[in-house]
Amino acid sequence: MGLTQSVSTPSPSPSSSSSTSSAAAPERSVLAIDAGNSKTDVALVGPDGSVLGAARGGGFQPPVVGAEAAVGSLAPLVEDAARQAGGSGPPRVGHISACLANADLPSEEEELTGVLADRGWGATVTVANDTFALLRAGVADDGEPTGVSVVCGAGINCAGIGHGGRVARFPAIGRISGDWGGGGYLSEEALWWAARAEDGRGEPTELARALPAQFGLTTMYELIEALHLGRLDAARRHELTPVLFAVADAGDEIARAIVDRQAEEVVTMATVALGRLDLLGEETPVVLGGGVLAARHPLLDDRIRELLAERAPKAEPRVVTAPPVLGAALLGLDRASAPEAAYTRLRAHYAPADDAESGTESPSEA
Repeated sequence: MGLTQSVSTPSPSPSSSSSTSSAAAPERSVLAIDAGNSKTDVALVGPDGSVLGAARGGGFQPPVVGAEAAVGSLAPLVEDAARQAGGSGPPRVGHISACLANADLPSEEEELTGVLADRGWGATVTVANDTFALLRAGVADDGEPTGVSVVCGAGINCAGIGHGGRVARFPAIGRISGDWGGGGYLSEEALWWAARAEDGRGEPTELARALPAQFGLTTMYELIEALHLGRLDAARRHELTPVLFAVADAGDEIARAIVDRQAEEVVTMATVALGRLDLLGEETPVVLGGGVLAARHPLLDDRIRELLAERAPKAEPRVVTAPPVLGAALLGLDRASAPEAAYTRLRAHYAPADDAESGTESPSEA
């Protein structure tokens, strides 16, 4: 489902000391990887859906550090998961199912597939953008897996699967590919409006007080100076997104307009993908995830559902709260033609406390 790059890898030499637990049935086990901009999850999954080992690390950014270094950063996580499964050193599994941020173009998927294959962790490797992990986590385990997913975390992306395996996706490289949204964009937009409100170029907004107050400052000038001179780590800008939503909740018109714009972008991507896949006329899940959407901010959530009801009345919005590595692991089970019980066990492992079945809303709850 959406895994566009797949290769077989050479078998390790008989003298290799690497191993996994015998209970893992290495030839049918899955190494699932969900690597996002801000965090990476790795899971070693047995053929029965049991999670034998798991690890979490930092972001995955091959455009910044290169494909080799980015994949190299996965090695400690993979080895940690293998140790939990009773092995020593890196594993040798049946299949690697990797859903990776920044694998936005076919050429990037191809390069990352080759680098992962060279690691020798699995007999076969498939690579897809991490949006497909969210989509797989949010659709049923039986039948044709059709649907559309929108990830809104640090950035924004969308992908969909139609009948016969047709795929709709976007480059999602940033503003040069027409993107708008995600936590990075929201914080920048809030800063822009707040700066202009303070110096008189823009309309008044409570953001001009609330944003600097988040860092113990009193004016936007002080905040601009602190960010420009590096007195505040640029990474701390992510703290401004919750402030934006709080100000919007209090009724600030500028903040509410930014939130509405985010809802507009999410629904535009979803409806365009549905249209390209000829799914607007049938009941189809629209799976929502990533930090911004999973937070379920009422203003954003309600507006997304309102716009979807207008533009894609048959769409079924579902918010996935389970870790996206679930989707990568499910894709691995799909490849192995795993039994139904394996899917049930895997979903139960990752289900949030308030939904022990799937880690997503049911259509009736959406």
